[in-house]
Amino acid sequence: MPRALQLDDLRRYAIARSLFAPTTLPRAIERLGFVQADPLRAPARAQDLTLRHRVGGYTAGELERRYPRLAIEEDFFVNYGFLPRRHLALMHPRTPRIVWDAARWKQAHEILAFVQERGAVHPREVDAQFAHGKTRNWFGGSSNASTQLLDGMHYRGLLRVARRDAGVRVYTAAHGHETPGDADVHARMDALLDLVIAKYAPLPAASLAQLASLLAGGVPQWRGERPAALARAKLRAARDRVDGVDWYWPAGENPAPSRHGPLERVYLLAPFDPVAWDRRRFEHFWGWAYRFEAYTPAPKRRYGHYALPLLWRDQVIGWANAAVQAGRLQLECGYISGRAPREAAFRRALDEERSRMAGFLAVAD
Repeated sequence: MPRALQLDDLRRYAIARSLFAPTTLPRAIERLGFVQADPLRAPARAQDLTLRHRVGGYTAGELERRYPRLAIEEDFFVNYGFLPRRHLALMHPRTPRIVWDAARWKQAHEILAFVQERGAVHPREVDAQFAHGKTRNWFGGSSNASTQLLDGMHYRGLLRVARRDAGVRVYTAAHGHETPGDADVHARMDALLDLVIAKYAPLPAASLAQLASLLAGGVPQWRGERPAALARAKLRAARDRVDGVDWYWPAGENPAPSRHGPLERVYLLAPFDPVAWDRRRFEHFWGWAYRFEAYTPAPKRRYGHYALPLLWRDQVIGWANAAVQAGRLQLECGYISGRAPREAAFRRALDEERSRMAGFLAVAD
């Protein structure tokens, strides 16, 4: 009789399936299915910090540089990020919850004609052409109305991101999307939730429900379909109850312990890396609460502005804050136990990860 699945098995399975052997950039994005993006650079953007572990010879900014030549899109899924075009097609035509009035649509159609004439436009070109003025943004500040309008057109599928210039999105016109029938909507929702499970598995039931709820960002028009789609996803997925929690992962995968031994390696993970993204699962696996504190007032931070979870073997034992000063990588580590492991193997592994990080950033170690 096979041994009952343990939490240790699920933890090692989660690490092994997500931190796969480095491959090419297109294959890594295909395997991940979605790469969450974040604009902060500390010391690099989250998407780059995620991809560096999974793409051979990856350097900071490579995704942005190669984006125009890849069959991927910037858009919303459960969060904002990068995903293969065929996954984006599952979510359109998108109907946002915020309804535009006739005046807003008139502005959008004028901009669309301008973009179609130019081929690709920078937001400042649109602002110079139309002078829409300023407006209040979602966090209470002021921004160009043209920028907000471009964001809304992108979200509605009228525009796509062609490339970025110095980090700023440059837009081009998007292709139209056919309206799906009812049966197709069910198939699309099933495919989207399968993508969620494939990226973040193994998932506690509560985390799977949370991610199904976050799909409202990608498919707000199908909010009413989510409960039934979630129920179908749970029936398709493999499941086991471990430590009083129902866990889900893709059917056909085997989390058996003999398949997933820990590596003698340190990984400094992005805050949104698939291994660390689910804070609920994080606490199940490692027994402490990691928090992303970039937007926390400095006096209230415990871990630091942009703390990177520090994975050693199959344990996240602490965190590190990385910065580049005078062309050299500076790394400050903290440990949940209060001190670093004394093993020589850990010191070597941490030094190797420091060197990999420096090479990724193209700075001195």
